[in-house]
Amino acid sequence: MGITSSTALWYGSRATGVVALVLLTVVVVLGILVNRRGRLPGLPRFATASLHRNMSLLAVAFLAVHVLTAIADPYVTIGIAAAVVPLTAAYKAFWIGLGAGSLDLIVALIVTSLARARIGRRAWRAVHWLGYASWPIALFHSIGSSNDLRTGGLLGLAVLCAAAVVGAFGWRVASAAAAPGLAKRPARALGETGNRQLGSTNEGGRAGVEQRLTGAGVRCGSRARSRCRAGPAAAWPLGTRRRGRVSRASRAWLQRPPANAVT
Repeated sequence: MGITSSTALWYGSRATGVVALVLLTVVVVLGILVNRRGRLPGLPRFATASLHRNMSLLAVAFLAVHVLTAIADPYVTIGIAAAVVPLTAAYKAFWIGLGAGSLDLIVALIVTSLARARIGRRAWRAVHWLGYASWPIALFHSIGSSNDLRTGGLLGLAVLCAAAVVGAFGWRVASAAAAPGLAKRPARALGETGNRQLGSTNEGGRAGVEQRLTGAGVRCGSRARSRCRAGPAAAWPLGTRRRGRVSRASRAWLQRPPANAVT
């Protein structure tokens, strides 16, 4: 049976629904695979963000056409309220209700993304995590509301979409399980660097105190060049008149080993 004026909306609703499901699957897979730095393996950050945004816009566009053609199709009675409010449709109330629930979650994602600067990152992230539930709901809606996805090639397409999401989720879980072991290496290196910097700071402070106590910071005049060339200890030996400025606590501090010394 070919496409006629009376069946055009029916075919349009089914076709756009299938395309919307595939695009929504791509968006979910991209969202799962993106790491904490907002990147995909092998892609820079700007390319990842652009790909995810474009796929999301295409999915929303096909979803809007799918909903409008389903409402306008005279073959079944699906009103505007039934497309938004779950379990209010006269035709296959449960399965159409699943589609309405998935649509509501996607609309919530769009609204919160537009108002992200006002609602804060925490609220936006909470809604964003709930948005992942829209994909399995949409998959069950597609299978239950139409006989097309229960047999043939469209059934294989639905299985392929499910396998892609499950595979991406498994890869993300495995990466998260291996991440703590990899994260210890930079932390350990950072700790060693901090210890070295702390040791050098202590040595610098020790040298500065020695210079202040022994007079190494005093400029050499023309009459005292011989003593300055011999070093600060010869220029200002501790047994001369500067000895009174060196306290016992200062001597003990100067004689203690460095913080990073190997014992």
